Amino acid sequence: MEEKPRWLTVLDSITAILLVVATLLVFFYAPLEAVMGLVQKVFYFHVASGWVGMLSFLAAAIAGIAYLRTEDRKWDITGLAAVEIGMIFTLITVITGAIWARPIWNTWWTWDPRLTTATIMELIYAAYLMLRSGIEEPGRRGRFSAVYAIVGFISVPLTFFSARLFRTIHPVVIGTNQPGATGAFDMTPKMLQAFLFSLFVFSVLFVDLLAHRVRLGRLQEKVEELKMKTMS
Repeated sequence: MEEKPRWLTVLDSITAILLVVATLLVFFYAPLEAVMGLVQKVFYFHVASGWVGMLSFLAAAIAGIAYLRTEDRKWDITGLAAVEIGMIFTLITVITGAIWARPIWNTWWTWDPRLTTATIMELIYAAYLMLRSGIEEPGRRGRFSAVYAIVGFISVPLTFFSARLFRTIHPVVIGTNQPGATGAFDMTPKMLQAFLFSLFVFSVLFVDLLAHRVRLGRLQEKVEELKMKTMS
C-alpha cells in the first residue's frame, strides 16, 4: 500500500482551515442581505459549488486532450476523477439553488434556462459514466472518454451564459441582470470579499479532491494489474 504523500496531507490541512475561515466569513463577516435575509447566505456556497463543477468539467476536457495526444493512462484517470467531482458539485449547486429559490421564487424548481441547461449538463456527464462503464478494453475506453469529455464540455459555457443569452429570472452574479431576474442583489464590499474568498477556497478544495481521486484511481489500476497477473 502506497503511503499518502506528505504534500497531500499538508493540502488536506490547509483546505480544512480555509473551509472553516470561509464559513466564518459567510455567517459572521458578510452582512445580512436586507431583502432576502438569512437564506441569501446560501449564495456563497451555491455559486462556489457551481464554479467547482464547471472547473471540473474543464479539467476533464483538458485531460481528454492530453490523453488523445499521449495515450497515457494517468490522463484517463484524471479525466474520470474530474467528471465525478464535477457531477457531485453540480448536484450540490442544484440543491442549494433550490433552497435559495423556495423563499425567493416561491417554488423549489422552475424550468428557467439556467436550471434547464444545468440539468442537461449533469445528464450529459451522467451518460459519460454509464457509457464508459460499458467499455472493457482500456485503450478504447480511454479514447471514447476523452472525446466525450471534450465534446460534452460544450454544455458548460452554454450553462454559464444561459442567464445572459436568454430571458431568465435567475440573477447574474457578475454583470448586468436581466430585467425580470428575481433574487438579484448588489454586493457590499464585505459580501464581495466573502464571495471571492469562497471561490478561492472551493478551488483549493477541488485540487485537494482531485488529487485524492487520482491517487485512488492509480491504486485501483495497480490492483487490477495484480489481479490480471495472478489469473494469467
